Amino acid sequence: MSPHNVTNEQLVQFVLGELSSEKASEMEAHLRQCEPCRQTVGRLQSLLDCAGRMASLPAEGQMSESANRAVLLAMRSEEEKPPRPARGHAGAPIWRIVMRNRIATLAAAAVVVVAALVGLPSLVGPLVGGTITFAEVIQPLLYARTVVVDTIIGPDETGPAFHDVVKGSRIRRTVSDRNDVVIIDLDEGRLLALDPQSGSAAYVDIRGPIQEGTRSYLGLVREIVTRLSDRPDLPVQNLGRQEIDGRAAVGFQVSEENTQLTIWADPQTGLPTRIEVLQGQSFTILKNIEFDVPVDDSLISMDVPAGYTLHEGQLEMRDFSEQDFVETLRLWVQLVRDGKFPDSLRLEDLMGQMRQVGEAIDRLDVPGEEKMQLGTKLWRGYTFFHVVAHDGAYHYAGQGANLGDAEKPVFWYRPQGSATWRVIYGDLSVKDVAPENLPK
Repeated sequence: MSPHNVTNEQLVQFVLGELSSEKASEMEAHLRQCEPCRQTVGRLQSLLDCAGRMASLPAEGQMSESANRAVLLAMRSEEEKPPRPARGHAGAPIWRIVMRNRIATLAAAAVVVVAALVGLPSLVGPLVGGTITFAEVIQPLLYARTVVVDTIIGPDETGPAFHDVVKGSRIRRTVSDRNDVVIIDLDEGRLLALDPQSGSAAYVDIRGPIQEGTRSYLGLVREIVTRLSDRPDLPVQNLGRQEIDGRAAVGFQVSEENTQLTIWADPQTGLPTRIEVLQGQSFTILKNIEFDVPVDDSLISMDVPAGYTLHEGQLEMRDFSEQDFVETLRLWVQLVRDGKFPDSLRLEDLMGQMRQVGEAIDRLDVPGEEKMQLGTKLWRGYTFFHVVAHDGAYHYAGQGANLGDAEKPVFWYRPQGSATWRVIYGDLSVKDVAPENLPK
């Protein structure tokens, strides 16, 4: 589809889910390339979101007599105007097309009601955030062909950070405090790990749950936005205009049971400039975001670059388990903390120590194959904790504990769907414990 053959009727049908799967896929491809269409779709989605929220109000609160009159007058006024195609696109005006559909008519009427009650100057203008709407802000997150972004683990911007270049299902990730690089292919479920310092390379099988956990954090944001868009009962909070990272920005925040998403955007372009995600006990910041920048395919190639030596075989990372996490705790406490458990255990704490633990493993007087196995367990243990941290159902009480304290519970979590909790003690033994018997 080109900008010349996409009609407003088709855009409305796309938003209402009335296109066939084939046509919808074509439309999604078109939206990635056409900014005017993306803006139109964003406005239409705002109409539908507003309608869903209006429908949840008590009947007497949905419309006053004056609001009803405003709806009728606006509809009549629009019908009396001569047809006028939307800017840059052929076909009937968006408003007239929307009015043909009963569901969309409710949405449009809801916006007029809001305009009548709060005095908004434009019939289909912004619902929140001044001249920028939440629907417009999330469009580039959903449809950008390429994204370059810095990700920080932790709330204070001092945690571990990495740089992602995302194109389709491929991600090039560089860890900020070293030159290690991984190229991730989410479709194939594997990654290529490159160590520039040693010139070594290895393929890693990440199919299964780890494949989901390894996706870009932008992918996590996209998933949250998509999920929240199916929850019209969740209000979008307007945070207003503030100075964020030294520049003006408008903010929006939406929350559900285990997730809080905050997006700051440029007040002129609507492009997101900073995103904060709190999911369970894991906090992530995305910043320095660039959309639709040119990305050379060689940058995200899964071929081993010249000058690197490929490790024979493929490392298996799929079947991470609780035992891998226990082994990760042992390596961390034993090799870099002189047998003492850390004061806190958050995702950023463990990720920040991974390099030190890896270097300690390298110094061990054991065969190279054994070091490789320990390193694999370390990353599998980190992945296990990553999943637990995002679920949020864990507690840590290891401050002051020493390795070997058999009576001291240091960590407990509830596996998904389990009625009991798993408790890890200072000697790294693990027991099932009923909720009423958990440590206080």
